[in-house]
Amino acid sequence: MKLSLSRLHYPVHTLGPGARIGIWLQGCSIRCPGCISADTWTTERGWTTVHAVMEAITPWLAQADGVTISGGEPFDQPEALRALLMSLRASTHGDILVYSGHSWEALAPHLSACAGLIDALISDPFEVNTPQTLALRGSDNQRLHCLTPLGEERFRACERPLGEGDRRLDVLFDEDGTVWMAGIPHRGDLRRLSMLLTQDGHTASTTEARLLDERTHS
Repeated sequence: MKLSLSRLHYPVHTLGPGARIGIWLQGCSIRCPGCISADTWTTERGWTTVHAVMEAITPWLAQADGVTISGGEPFDQPEALRALLMSLRASTHGDILVYSGHSWEALAPHLSACAGLIDALISDPFEVNTPQTLALRGSDNQRLHCLTPLGEERFRACERPLGEGDRRLDVLFDEDGTVWMAGIPHRGDLRRLSMLLTQDGHTASTTEARLLDERTHS
């Protein structure tokens, strides 16, 4: 089964409880204003297979507490997502969290086909002008759904206001030397980080800023 993939990483500590495998799918039809992952919007790169993804993450599965699937928009690839979820369910006892920018109501047909495969789902689009006061969410309109007993056990405690421990991002390193961050930044955090790096003679920008710059000069 073909799948469009942005990146894989382990461990990720900012997108669910414990040490998690992060799977970011490539391609998003929603394209929320203010999205910090605009590099995952395009569908013109990242093609691989579900089998190849499972091979890549197999060394991590035994020690991971769970898997978080984000994007991009995972449900833009419903058949590939379901195949990936089935493979994960057969290979790990950890929980599976999926992020989607679609509403719970719009996802109903897909969720029926994925019954028992997703432990927790965070639904609804990111809204840059909506307050951000809840754990695991970029804006307060987004909803947390616990879909299995394991999801209730692991994620019900995440139905809470943001705490000081939530104010962190994972700094991750790819094999080619690329440095990037995973997590849900608080409003203004990336702007402040960019200013601090600039003061020290470095350059930093978000993918959204680069996308806007490309549009301005195209």
